[in-house]
Formats: sequence, structure tokens, C-alpha cells
Amino acid sequence: MIQKKLTKLVGLKKTDFDSFVQSGQIKLQQAKLIPTLKTGDEMALTSIFLSTVRLVKEYRDGIFKSIKLSRAGKAYYYTETSFPDVSSSRIDGLIIVVTKGIITDAVFFEMKNKNNGIDQKQVEDYLSISKSLKVNKLVTVSNEFVADSTHSPVKVKVPKNISLYHFSWTYLITKGRILLFKNDIRIQDDDQVEIMSEALHYFESSVSGISGFIQMKAGWKELSESIRAQKALKQSDEFIEEAVLSWYEEEKDMALLLSRKLGVLVKSSSKNKESVKKDIKKVINDNCITGELIIKNAVSDIKLMAEFERRIVSMSVKLTPPLDKGNKAKITWIGKQLENCKKKNDILFSKLEKELMIEADIKYAKANIKVKLSELDQLIDSTKDKEIQAFKITLNRGFGAGFASVKKFIVLIDNMVLEYYEGIVQYVSTWARPTPKIVQTETELINN
Repeated sequence: MIQKKLTKLVGLKKTDFDSFVQSGQIKLQQAKLIPTLKTGDEMALTSIFLSTVRLVKEYRDGIFKSIKLSRAGKAYYYTETSFPDVSSSRIDGLIIVVTKGIITDAVFFEMKNKNNGIDQKQVEDYLSISKSLKVNKLVTVSNEFVADSTHSPVKVKVPKNISLYHFSWTYLITKGRILLFKNDIRIQDDDQVEIMSEALHYFESSVSGISGFIQMKAGWKELSESIRAQKALKQSDEFIEEAVLSWYEEEKDMALLLSRKLGVLVKSSSKNKESVKKDIKKVINDNCITGELIIKNAVSDIKLMAEFERRIVSMSVKLTPPLDKGNKAKITWIGKQLENCKKKNDILFSKLEKELMIEADIKYAKANIKVKLSELDQLIDSTKDKEIQAFKITLNRGFGAGFASVKKFIVLIDNMVLEYYEGIVQYVSTWARPTPKIVQTETELINN
């Protein structure tokens, strides 16, 4: 009997796939929720993750949607997959989707934990295997953060028609945590809730090898100290790009931190290929870097700014005041918004109060008028003969020497965003123009 040659996965009959497994041309293991592997081993982590995807419908739907994997058909989950006739490499994970007996979609997974970063050569090897077997998706997972799932921690040339995704373990944990909140997307089946809870218990334990974003790159410290010392910066300085990428990662970290606290997925600002270049120029020209956190149903996006020279971090939200009122009434309105924050959480508000600035956005003006919260009444005179069209509530916090610290900066800014949201953002609201009402004419009133 002539042995068939393995030339593809997608498009292959499932019966032929099984035959290749029996002949040894495909080697693999079934993913198990309780693998007989050493605790903390990457393969154990891969097996538990893929089994959780298999067993928890809402988690599976979210992951499949994120990587554009077909949900039409039956999915099969494998670990330790290799194709000896194609490559000597062993791939950590594989999901195939079978419809009417044919493999219609598939994805490879490369998983890392602890301090192990995604390896460029491994990714290149797996992309080559993907191309050979017509698998158009490769997902890498590690403790490394990226601004967007379509970005990779390593620089590789991705073949045409193949999509390369990367997720941090923190992101995957956050996706699971959100499903345990009582919201519209929560897990419906009680048994699946228990499975998700147990999987997260393992992921979040110290033995799993999973950790959050705990350290900025060394370039962050070098950039901070260079600006502080007023050294000339060049676009070619590698440490500036390192600092910018660290900021993107921390922005993502803050978004996931808030997501776990709020039970909704908070997004960081979107990045593309030109974002790094633009932000490097901004750092060189303005000595600052900006970002934002997008929170569904919040009063506005939270704008972020880190100023390297002054070592200050700013966070702000924008509110629209009653546009059918005069400036004095608008200023009274914003004052009442902040009084409500104080009433809701007096202890936290008292801590933030001295760091708060109120900015009046003046129609047709090039710059906002800023005052400390304690000087809010001064806005009445400052905005005379002007029209206020919006307010910004800004929290400015000096980080001192902690700004340049690769570890302390993360602790300080994570703490700041939680305090700002809990003390201010969750309690303020924006004005909405009243719904127009039908006005009856005098004739209609007489006729009625």
C-alpha cells in the first residue's frame, strides 16, 4: 500500500487526518483539562487552556472571534503536534474545525510562560509549517504585552494569507474573568462557570508561570534620564523606541486591569505601523507621550499623558455641560458634579482633590482655560464674553524618581488609574440635550 503524502490540513478529510495520525505522519496528544504533566510546565498550561476553550462555550466564542476562527462545525483540540515529513519542529497547540467531514479551518498555537519570550526562529519555523499545510492562522501566547493582538513581540515576515496573532496571558485571564461577572455575556451554564473558575484559579496561581506586566523596558529609564539631563535625542536612538513600546504595553496593562475590575473589556488606543514613528517624534519634540482608555458607557474616554521632563502623569475625561445655559450655570454644573464625587467617596476624593485641574474648552479658542479645583470660581471672570463648550477634569500626579523606575512606574500608574476611575470617572456624567417636544400652535390649542 502506497502511503499518502501530507500536503495540507485545511481541505483534508477528517478520516484522512486520522489515518495520518495512525501512520505517524501526524503526531499529537489530545488536550486534557487535567493533564498528567508537571505543574507549571508549558505543555500543561497549553492543555488546560485549550481544554477550557473546548469546554466553556462563551470563552470559546470569544477566543474564536478574536482570531477569526470558524465557529461553524465541530472543533478538535490537540497539543504537542508535529509533522515529521514536513518539519522536525513540535507545535504546542492545534485546533481544527471540521464541517461535513472536511477540515475547513485550523490554527496553530505557540505558548510560553515564566520569563520565556516568544522566539523569532520558532515563529518563523511555525509560519513555514503553516504555509506548507495551508493553515492560515498562528497564535503566540506569553507574558509579553502588545498594543494589539495583530502585533507580535518579535519582528518576522509573515507570509501572505497567514494571520499572526499574539495574546498576553493577562489578556486571556481577563477575558475569562469578565465572563464571571453578572453581565450580558456571562457564562450561562453553571457547570461551565465552575470549569472557568477552576482554570482561572490555576492560571492566576504562582505555580502556573503566568505573570502580568511588571516591568518597563530598560529604554524607559534611559529616555527618562536623558530628557531630565537635557541630552539631545535622535530618531535613531533605540532606547526611545523601547520606551514607546513599553508605554503601549503599560497602556494595555491598565486597560486589562480596569477590565477585571469593571467586568467589561476596556480597550487601549489603537496602534498601527506608523504609531511608533509618530510617538518617537512626539517624545523628541514635546518630551511626552499620550494614550487613551476606551470604556463602554463611561462619561468619555480617559486621555493619558506622561511628561518626561516634569515627571508628571495626567489623566482626563471630557464632559459636555448644559449648552442651553450661560457660563455661570455651566461652571456651577461642573462644581456640582465634583461635589457628588466627594459625597460618594469622601476619603478618596480628599486624596485626589489637590491634584485636580478643571479645563474649560472655549469655543473658537486655541487653548483651554485651566484652573485648580480650589479656584473654580475664577473661571467665571476668566470666561467672560467667551462660550464654554466642554470641561475636562484632569488628575495631575507627580511621580518623582518613580517615573524613571522600570518597576515602580507601573505600580504608580496602575494605582493612579484605579483611584481616578473610582474617585471621579464613575460618578460624573455628561449633559444630554433634552428630547424635542411637539409645540402646539395657538389655533390648535383653541380647536382642542
